[in-house]
Amino acid sequence: MSWLELEGKVAVVTGGGLGIGRAVCEGLAECGSNCVAADINGEAASETVDRISRTSGGDHMAVATDVSAKKSVDAMTETVLKKYGRMDILVNNAGILIPRLLVDPAGKEELSEDVWDRTIAINLKGTYLCAQAVARHMVKSGTGGVIINMSSESGLEGSLGQSHYAATKAAQYSLTRSWAKELGRHGIRVVALAPGILEATALRSPEYERALAYTRGMTVEELREGYERVSIPIGRTGKLSEVADLVCFLASERAAYIHGSTINISGGKSRT
Repeated sequence: MSWLELEGKVAVVTGGGLGIGRAVCEGLAECGSNCVAADINGEAASETVDRISRTSGGDHMAVATDVSAKKSVDAMTETVLKKYGRMDILVNNAGILIPRLLVDPAGKEELSEDVWDRTIAINLKGTYLCAQAVARHMVKSGTGGVIINMSSESGLEGSLGQSHYAATKAAQYSLTRSWAKELGRHGIRVVALAPGILEATALRSPEYERALAYTRGMTVEELREGYERVSIPIGRTGKLSEVADLVCFLASERAAYIHGSTINISGGKSRT
């Protein structure tokens, strides 16, 4: 057994098809866990499973899942239980980020009800639906488990042009603390992590960068240069693998007394 002793654990990773989610699947697979890549993009989820199966072996599966739809989440959990008979770890990672201003006098990138509702549905409702479905099984089975919510540094600091996104990430702090109080008695730990600026992921698309640059009154080129100029005491942006490493530690019994906490992983970055 490895130091983290995650061999044979069944881990469900939402948004497991790309970016942080794929990196988390890779990290958990390297530790010997059986990973379920649950993603609305079923093809991307399958690519993740193919990749980790080649590099780490193990018994993994991809499940096309819309985390904002209860029927889809319930179907995913039923599929996982049918195959493995258990769920030990849930990583609530699925999320979207669509930059918008609360008020845009030019009317180009103003926050609409549609963008608000979509962001809340995936980033917040999705966290609730998945946590409830998995925790229900964990409580019933009596085997305990770990739920890991993906917050963000912006959830504490706020973020220009991303208030709706930051609000959903701030909510992860409260959900984590509240669920920890509810689920601890059942042997279920609930923790969260809050990444800062990371290397490029699927969220950093040309459309995302164009919209974010607009909300901040700069060009895309200036925005990209700013990724490196932001005050990060450690002197660089974070790696996806570093986020995955933290997830693996938090999912393990080595972190058995970490409960209800959100761990910042941002290289010391702050906005002061």
